[in-house]
Amino acid sequence: MPQTPYYIVYEDRLRRNLGILKDVSERADVKIIMALKANALWKTFKVIAENFPDSTASSLNEMRLSLDYLGGEVHTYCPVYTDQTFPEFLAGSSHITFNSVNLFQKFLPQTEEWNRSNPDRRVSPGLRVNPHCSVIETDIYNPCVPGSRFGVNPDRLSSLPHGIEGLHFHALCESTSFDLEKVLEAFKAQFGHLLPEVKWLNMGGGHLMTRKGYDTDHLVSLLNGLHREYPHLKLIMEPGSAFTWQTGDLVTEVLDIVEDSGIRTAIIDASFACHMPDVLEMPYQPEIAEAFPNDSRLDNEGFDYRLGGNSCLSGDFAGPWRLPKELKPGDMLTLKDMNHYTTVKTNMFNGIQHPDIYWKPIYGDAKLLRHYTYEDYRDRMD
Repeated sequence: MPQTPYYIVYEDRLRRNLGILKDVSERADVKIIMALKANALWKTFKVIAENFPDSTASSLNEMRLSLDYLGGEVHTYCPVYTDQTFPEFLAGSSHITFNSVNLFQKFLPQTEEWNRSNPDRRVSPGLRVNPHCSVIETDIYNPCVPGSRFGVNPDRLSSLPHGIEGLHFHALCESTSFDLEKVLEAFKAQFGHLLPEVKWLNMGGGHLMTRKGYDTDHLVSLLNGLHREYPHLKLIMEPGSAFTWQTGDLVTEVLDIVEDSGIRTAIIDASFACHMPDVLEMPYQPEIAEAFPNDSRLDNEGFDYRLGGNSCLSGDFAGPWRLPKELKPGDMLTLKDMNHYTTVKTNMFNGIQHPDIYWKPIYGDAKLLRHYTYEDYRDRMD
């Protein structure tokens, strides 16, 4: 048995998601690319690249990782580019989206010169726009929140700047196709007059089409409707969570039980702050395989526990969960769905050891992908 805590990613679950994405891509004639901000576990990219070699990146490191291990196109979007970074983005990207007209105009001469000098590696420039349609309840994940720094407002874009070939919006987060329908209506009302002039439309991420209950038929119908309206337009989607949704877990061990003010806390050998930061950031409560479902309503059955992380941050805890039996030191707990937006966000606060990462192929035993050591903590401070 591996030493806890450890992440484990399952090939069969990943391939299930990829099958759904491929089906949507083919039925709706939409280019689906993977957002590296949700998944950078590059040792799994070989499986993903079988059908989805293209990606979206928001940093040079993400771009380089995609070029090295996915090998396809890189669609780049950053809130800002610098004089130092932009030449490398030009050299590695197929599409570059700009967050403002000013930013685009600043780098337009470099972009045009690159395209003249490299006709076989041409970069397609795009502009991010803000449809001001909020379908996300959590402000920290809402790109359309009032005062947003993302995208150009419609009152500042009566016509398309010379040289722009595509439009990009991003307004979703683990959302439904019906949320996308609302955003598309708002987008077309504000920016539809520009669509006959562009070659492509990138609808961003947040399309959680691999979640149980997601209506992929409605999504396909919606996208095919766009094709009928704008047959010249290439459609692009860049989901992050959908690729690795429910594909991995974090296994941890209970080390101690403490109680205060009638609240029992099981101290585990993992940390929410270090190993599952979204739990505290969003916040949300992940499911535990050994506990009753979070949405169950049990009046008298079971035992309630918080889980406390092993860092010294006072707020490093979550819960409560209800378990069918009392916990004791040595019990194992499986926190579910700890791959997307988890492994990419971890940190080494307190010098706490990073969990090992395992890959469970469809056939055979789990394989260790990465073991972390003291040197990993030391060298990142070097």
